[in-house]
Amino acid sequence: MEQDTSYKLLQDINSPEDLRKLQTERLPEVCQELRQKIIDELSCNPGHFGSSLGVIELTVALHYTFNTPYDRIVWDVGHQAYGHKILTGRRDTFHTNRKLNGIRPFPSPTESEYDTFTCGHASNSISAALGMAVAAKKNGEDKRHVVAVIGDGSMSGGLAFEGLNNASSTPNNLLIILNDNNMAIDRSVGGMTQYLLNLQMSEGYNRFRYKISRLFYKWGILNEERRKRWIRFSNSIKSMLAQQQNVFEGMNIRYFGPIDGHDVKALTKVLKDIKDMEGPKLLHIHTTKGKGFEPAEKAATVWHAPGMFDKETGERILSDTEGLPPLYQDVFGKTLLELAQQNEKIVGVTPAMPSGCSMNILMKAMPERGFDVGIAEGHAVTFSGGMAKEGLIPFCNIYSSFMQRAYDNVIHDIAIQKLNVVMCLDRAGLVGEDGPTHHGAFDLAFMRTVPNLTIASPYDEHELRRMMYTAQLPEKGPFVIRYPRGRGVLPDWQCPFEEIPVGKGRKLKDGSDIAVISLGPIGNLAHKAIEAAEKETGRSIAHYDLRFLKPLDEDMLHEIGKNFSKIVTIEDGALKGGMGSAILEFMADNQYHPLIRRIGLPDKFVQHGTPKELYQICGMDCESIANVLSSL
Repeated sequence: MEQDTSYKLLQDINSPEDLRKLQTERLPEVCQELRQKIIDELSCNPGHFGSSLGVIELTVALHYTFNTPYDRIVWDVGHQAYGHKILTGRRDTFHTNRKLNGIRPFPSPTESEYDTFTCGHASNSISAALGMAVAAKKNGEDKRHVVAVIGDGSMSGGLAFEGLNNASSTPNNLLIILNDNNMAIDRSVGGMTQYLLNLQMSEGYNRFRYKISRLFYKWGILNEERRKRWIRFSNSIKSMLAQQQNVFEGMNIRYFGPIDGHDVKALTKVLKDIKDMEGPKLLHIHTTKGKGFEPAEKAATVWHAPGMFDKETGERILSDTEGLPPLYQDVFGKTLLELAQQNEKIVGVTPAMPSGCSMNILMKAMPERGFDVGIAEGHAVTFSGGMAKEGLIPFCNIYSSFMQRAYDNVIHDIAIQKLNVVMCLDRAGLVGEDGPTHHGAFDLAFMRTVPNLTIASPYDEHELRRMMYTAQLPEKGPFVIRYPRGRGVLPDWQCPFEEIPVGKGRKLKDGSDIAVISLGPIGNLAHKAIEAAEKETGRSIAHYDLRFLKPLDEDMLHEIGKNFSKIVTIEDGALKGGMGSAILEFMADNQYHPLIRRIGLPDKFVQHGTPKELYQICGMDCESIANVLSSL
């Protein structure tokens, strides 16, 4: 690829080593070019926009100050890492970001030695970085610096506090950078956010304390044994002077800030000043999500991942959706509001994704009945359980891949007590360009082992509405409904509410040669594949919509077992332990011996790409399914 000469400095930065050759005075220019590079690229190749623009100065300052990749930078979530990717040898391939076989959507050690840990799910950076810092000490690499970068939204996750607690009591020199922009994807919520907004510091006092501590070490008054007592004493003095307590320093973690996260020269100086200090440290910076692109600064939620846009005018390029089926998430959001209007016990819960899952529809119409609990999936489930215990009916909406973080809460706090919590798993199955950290591959397999759960997946939008209606009826107990990212199949999606008998599937089409059993919206692809296979081979193929993975429709499965010698199962989830496995178990347990072919996600982490590309790779597209049917 030819060099882009419009970036005078950036075109010669092939690694952070090249960046560190520049004078500090040139860093603002690097930031300007890096910001423009991201705007240019993402205007035509969509991705996570606002987060990366917000940390341009921090990214440059970190790679300028620290000896990466020997020094470790651990990013939290990874939405903000585009500048990092460009500075670390991926500038000329950045146009392939999120594309099939292109660079990955989030940092990954398999892609670059500068990507120190897997990113994708929030709140893990402090724990991972602390592990690296402890390992560096154990390995005799005392010169290695380790930095964790975490946002204020991610700080609401319980794992972040577990990491902080351990960092306060384990010998380490970890530096934590708290990027505070008062945003997650939607605006950050909770007491920690308000605390960070109000937190102040005395820069003069911090400088004074640092000089005194250095003198005390030099004079032999202070040693490592006395250091924690000195920190507690000096923190008490600081709290008295600032008339405010500091939760981080209360945990014996040195606190610096808040400072302007967009002043790259000042940020570089602070990092140089504190990087060699002994013990855990936290630098609190204030940034603006979408910094440097006015539309993104004004509407951070919209510009988290805006799709294509005109980089000159800031106008988003939206496709014409007139007459198209709705997004499954919108069917959920509108149906939830309808149900809440009919049933005053219904409430909604989401861990920081009200716009992503369309629960903002309920929250706007009935703000007192919608709860955004922040990035805290485990809490979202247990919080829902507490409300259900007292007679409410929570609809707890969590992306499938994020529900993995709340698995114990589902078992311990919902299923054992048979609480009437409706767990709606959005983004189930392959999600496309966000890749392996976000594919909803495992929920069918890990949920079906849990007693007392009902697990359902709708064939289309009408079925989604009926399942949601059924789930909120009395005595239904814990109810899981999983559905995919993207559009459904019915432009006329609204239908009257009616109860679906729990554990009852349905026959969509008669046949005599092969039985196809599908679960969820992938059944629509199966329908087309059946038509194609019948036309090609002349076989008669029956199609069954399982509807419920748990409980299974045993009457329907006995019918299939008795009448068919060939069965094909189709699911948008992991084959290991999923719906196909459940069918195999049933047939074996009941002494049926058909030939069974299972179609689903393979036993590997599926890369990123468009859903169409990934379904084809996994053998789950219409043509691949038809080929399997034709081969039997």
